[in-house]
Amino acid sequence: MQGNRKAQLKLYDLYADAMYSVTCRYIQNREDAKDVMQEGFLKAFTRLQQYKGEVAFGAWLKRIIINQCIDTLKKRSLVYEEMNEQTLTIIDDDATWEVHSDISKQEIIQVIDTLPDTYKYVVKLYLIEGYDHQEISEILNIPVRTSRTQLMRGKTKLKNILNDHFKHKIS
Repeated sequence: MQGNRKAQLKLYDLYADAMYSVTCRYIQNREDAKDVMQEGFLKAFTRLQQYKGEVAFGAWLKRIIINQCIDTLKKRSLVYEEMNEQTLTIIDDDATWEVHSDISKQEIIQVIDTLPDTYKYVVKLYLIEGYDHQEISEILNIPVRTSRTQLMRGKTKLKNILNDHFKHKIS
C-alpha cells in the first residue's frame, strides 16, 4: 500500500477524525494539532511495511500519532524529572482514587490539561489512552519507575484539584 495514493487517502479518510481527537488531547492549539496529525500520518505511510497486523491498524496508527505528539512536545522543551531509587515510593492504590460523582469526564480531562507536563502526559497515556507503564516508558523515553512515580503524583494532584474544584462548585 506504500506509494498507493488512493489507498493512503482511504486510510486517511477512515482514521483522520479519530486521530485528530487523539492529537487534540496532547496539542492544545487546533492548527498545531492538525499539523502534528499530518506529520503522524506521513510517518505512518512511510512505515507501512513495518505494520505486521499484530494489532489493529487503528491501534498501530494511534501509537504513531501519540509518539508524534510527544516528539513535538519534547521539541518544545518537555523535560521529565529523573527519579532515583530514594524518590521511588510507589503506592498505586486505586482504592484511594475517589472523586465526587458529579464531576464530569470533561471536567476531569480539563483538569488533567492543567497538570504540569511531567504528570499530564503520563496521566493521559495511562488513564485515557490505556497504555501500561512499559508502553509509556517506551513512548516518552523514560524509565518505567519514572512513569509509575509520575502517574502516582499526577493522580494525587488531579484528585486534589478535582476535590477542591467540586467544593467550590457547590458552595
